[in-house]
Amino acid sequence: MFFRRTVSNLLLLKKFYEDKDLLSDDGEKDPEMIFRLKHTQEAYKLSEGKSDPVLPVNVNIAYTITVHPDAVPEGETVRCWMPWPKSNLPRQKKVKLLSTSNPEYIISPDSAIHSTLYMEEKAKKGVPTTFRITFSYESSAQHFNLAGIKAAPYNMDSEIYKKYTAQQPPQIVFTGDVNRMADSIAGNEADPTEIARKLYMWFKANIPWTGALEYSIIPYIPGYVLENRRGDCGMQTLLYMSMLRYKGVPVRWQSGWMIPPGSENLHDWCEIYFEGTGWIPSDVSYDLQNSEMKELREYFLSGIDSYRMIVNAGLAGNLYPAKQYMRSEPYDFQRGEAEWKGGNLYFDKWDYDIKTEYLK
Repeated sequence: MFFRRTVSNLLLLKKFYEDKDLLSDDGEKDPEMIFRLKHTQEAYKLSEGKSDPVLPVNVNIAYTITVHPDAVPEGETVRCWMPWPKSNLPRQKKVKLLSTSNPEYIISPDSAIHSTLYMEEKAKKGVPTTFRITFSYESSAQHFNLAGIKAAPYNMDSEIYKKYTAQQPPQIVFTGDVNRMADSIAGNEADPTEIARKLYMWFKANIPWTGALEYSIIPYIPGYVLENRRGDCGMQTLLYMSMLRYKGVPVRWQSGWMIPPGSENLHDWCEIYFEGTGWIPSDVSYDLQNSEMKELREYFLSGIDSYRMIVNAGLAGNLYPAKQYMRSEPYDFQRGEAEWKGGNLYFDKWDYDIKTEYLK
């Protein structure tokens, strides 16, 4: 047996090490990278001298979870938690539910770590059990000029500092390997903005993006990334966060979807806290951009694009209402979760589909 993404991962690794300058001509040919650079150029220009959200994008989403026929016995209740956009965030607003496949549903409070819409359906023999929601929201880009941030000393007694520099087992742990690597990269640097930049650029030079195994079967994800020198967006983010927290820089998890036209997918990133500035987005797994302008090349060190959906504000929270059985994904929540009274329905028992419509 072998991981089905082994071949594609080998090709990704080959490309990464052939393009060690990290600024190959491929970015000039890849439609996704061209679109991203054009979008962030505009966002950067609009953000000059300020850091307010810019370039709002209004989007309609149709999301469907389809449980396979006879995965649950006829007449039994299937419980389903679907991803739902968080409301009233600076970069994400105007969340509106348009329709649901079942008129009875529960939306989690916005204070929940994982934002969900919950529904139930009775299974029928020989046919799939379908859950469908449609909704709209507005998402904006945001960029901070890292060179212009003069971070004040942290208030180490504040709740923000204590909570977001703490270990969070089993995935954010200050092991000897993590500590030594962070120290070797950051050296004696005391400025938190420079610590973040040094760590970020180490990832760009050393950790290529590759497809990952399910997180539920990896006991310690940051250790996997360090040992194998590769990982997907969430795996890289967990190591990045572990290093930042160990170095005394507050950082928190944020995740959901990336939704650039034609490239909609699940995605993870984080937010870093600088005293006197607040929380800034940082996406460690997005590539450096094909630009000679330093700020644009490193845009995602301290910025984010408009094409996101924020679902999660942390790791391993409780679902709402509570799930009876262990989750398929114990840390993140992006695809959804499903179960019945006989147990959890793992990802091989159902499929999901994202359909996106961009509004003017």
